[in-house]
Amino acid sequence: MSGLGSDSWWKKTIYITGGALLAAAAYLLHELLAIRKEQELDSKDAIILHQFSRPNTGVPSLSPFCLKMETYLRMVDLPYQNYFDGKLSPQGKMPWIEYNRQQVSGSEFIIDFLEEKLGVNLNNNLSPQERAVSRAVTKMVEEHLYWTIAYCQWVDNLEETQKMLSVTGPLSDMLKWILGHLNSSMVQREMYGHGIGRFSKEEVYKLMEKDMRTLAELLGDKKYFMGPKMSTVDAAVFGHLAQAMWTLPGTRPEQLIKGELINLAMFCERMRRKFWPEWFVDIEDVYYDGADTDSSEGSSTGLMDFGLFSRTDTMEESEASDKHTHSHTHSPDTDHSLFDSDVGTCSDNGPQLKCDPPSLDRPNPAPSSPKPPNP
Repeated sequence: MSGLGSDSWWKKTIYITGGALLAAAAYLLHELLAIRKEQELDSKDAIILHQFSRPNTGVPSLSPFCLKMETYLRMVDLPYQNYFDGKLSPQGKMPWIEYNRQQVSGSEFIIDFLEEKLGVNLNNNLSPQERAVSRAVTKMVEEHLYWTIAYCQWVDNLEETQKMLSVTGPLSDMLKWILGHLNSSMVQREMYGHGIGRFSKEEVYKLMEKDMRTLAELLGDKKYFMGPKMSTVDAAVFGHLAQAMWTLPGTRPEQLIKGELINLAMFCERMRRKFWPEWFVDIEDVYYDGADTDSSEGSSTGLMDFGLFSRTDTMEESEASDKHTHSHTHSPDTDHSLFDSDVGTCSDNGPQLKCDPPSLDRPNPAPSSPKPPNP
């Protein structure tokens, strides 16, 4: 009897597992078939940005590197089109771009490519020593802080993160669970290979806090990390800190950035308002619930003291320092932005900050199944 019972249990397990895998396969096939045939594009001078699909929250991406890359394109004012087709680069990376039939992956190599091909450069105003510091900070963020953020998202806070995954249709909850746990397993395996995954949870968070405090000390009361003018390192830091700011509610990194390290929160909010005007957040979301907000009383007036509303001076600063020219300029016969984005716009509820409607030049392909972010 015990043998029969055991056999029955194994059969049930196989049936349930097989059913879940079939459901996942059916959903992925449905998504592939649902992707609209891509319109024929004039590929000349068109930047196609491949990245993971938008999460179902206001944050543009759960991938620090995808958010970094799209923010960088906005900082240098280059027009681009998003493709959320889930197609990885030949190197298995995300994000990646196509430009004049050339494919480039890895955010660092993409930026190098755009600087060479299009003459854009956010670091022209930096001295050689400042460029060295900028690179060192970028590597600390992307090769160390990144893993602690990934741990918080995909391991310690998995249940909340998988709710943000953009999965619709039948059995969406089960598919989110499956995808979330697959991502979690991959992140843990990669963290172990990196070395940081061999430490305890408390040790990982201690490393995260050291990195965040280092960034706060470096930023100080400056507008950007390298001074009054923006540079490439700001895009990299913003892509990572935005995860702590807006995707990890109630966690230690959120408490730090909205509490003790409030200058990092102000930096994130400044970047969001300058380059993501259609990305709406409540004014209260800049502060952690337990933080002292008496100085600004949760009002937009208090935040304006940090120069957060300014967006029109973005390219003026860039032009004054870089003095670069390129063919990608706003069309003279339209006031619409060339930024291609589908982030949700202003909420009808609660106080609203400056928020301009996004420009949607063309429908985006159907959302792809999310995968863990790649550098």
